[in-house]
Amino acid sequence: MNFDNLKSAVAAAAALRGLTEYELYYMSDSSTSVETLKDEISSFSSGVSGGICFRCLFRGKMGYASTELMEESEMEALVDRAVENAEATEKEDTVGIFAGSPSYERTNAPTFAPMNAADLKALALSIQAENYKASEKVADGTQSYAMSAGVNVRLVNSHGLDLSNAYGLNVVYSEAVVRDGDNSENNFEFEEVKDGFDAAAFAKKAVLGAEEMLGAGTVASGKYDMVISADAMTSLLSAFSSVFSAKNAQLGLSMLAGKEGEKIAADIVNITDDPMREGLPAQTFFDAEGVAARRKSVVEAGVLKTLLHNRETAEKAGVESTGNASKGGYSAPVAISPYAFFIEPGETSEKELLALAGNGIFIKGFSGLHAGADAVTGDFSLQSEGFVLEGGKKTRAVKTFTVAGNFYNLLKDIAAVGNRTEHGVPGGLTVFGAPAVLVRGMSVAGKDND
Repeated sequence: MNFDNLKSAVAAAAALRGLTEYELYYMSDSSTSVETLKDEISSFSSGVSGGICFRCLFRGKMGYASTELMEESEMEALVDRAVENAEATEKEDTVGIFAGSPSYERTNAPTFAPMNAADLKALALSIQAENYKASEKVADGTQSYAMSAGVNVRLVNSHGLDLSNAYGLNVVYSEAVVRDGDNSENNFEFEEVKDGFDAAAFAKKAVLGAEEMLGAGTVASGKYDMVISADAMTSLLSAFSSVFSAKNAQLGLSMLAGKEGEKIAADIVNITDDPMREGLPAQTFFDAEGVAARRKSVVEAGVLKTLLHNRETAEKAGVESTGNASKGGYSAPVAISPYAFFIEPGETSEKELLALAGNGIFIKGFSGLHAGADAVTGDFSLQSEGFVLEGGKKTRAVKTFTVAGNFYNLLKDIAAVGNRTEHGVPGGLTVFGAPAVLVRGMSVAGKDND
């Protein structure tokens, strides 16, 4: 494929139809993945996919069309379909095609170097072997997985804007299963593969995370001071991240509508969104509309500074876009997504957090987030696992108890913030991260009291 030839073919077809505002958005992704079971490769996949989306302003309406057939002869039909779709839509467009930002800050991410299939296979088998070495309790069902995935994006439009970006990551996963008699537990870990990656240390972390939950009991119902781990807090932030979307606020699907400038969290809570966060592999300097992407404080000292906007929601709100326009794929319509969306670390170590919690509970992880979290009301009721705290020390493991609360209230009730962040598995350009936090008096439904 010669993209410049496709661009010229589109320009010619657009000119024939009198189109003066249009955009061509190209995205391709490639991935190679390996999965193991026992001491063998159980699955292998490799592929490349991608396509082009053309959108244009025709008689005041925006039309979309896409194709995977990236040939010059296809471009005329692509333009025709977009015009037909614009004629069929009833919605008037309010923003048009973006001419470009005054300047763009380039990303600081290193150039992506994908791992080849042979190296991925060797790495996955190495981790799997280390899983079994880590403990005699490791059981069948333990799996290791290695993947290399890269994305290329190019955006050009009728205003002369021409932007491109490439990013990707090499990552490994391990799901360790341990068994002691009739009791079994599992634990999932992931890590980006960088120079100095230690397969043995990674496997040991996965196995120990499962072993520490063997023999877990339950806890009495009541209210407890809780330390929510960085991993658990990250998953909670991810589940409720949509409340920070201006689109959802304008649709009445977020209780943060109209709350800019108001206190929505404790003074010690700061939330940022950063498309070029240091140390992360997936970075971008422009969004899906070509607006310059930038770091912004979403919550600062507990005050909501901004929601996340694309150009349409920004125009409706009378503000500037925050550069958060996104596309779930080359053919998807423009939406809104965060980038590196993080609760920023505080100054309290985990040891200090545990001491502050006293005789409380340490939450290792939540499950059932899709079913147990209502992003509109903020209410959640989640299956949890962790440890009982006695005198600020982790003691016995506990699981199958429910933690209930409200995300909006939780933000206000955070009493201390840990000094180290963790982040979840990246999804495209979006990744969530958080430190451990201390929250007072959270409700637990566990075993019935005698």
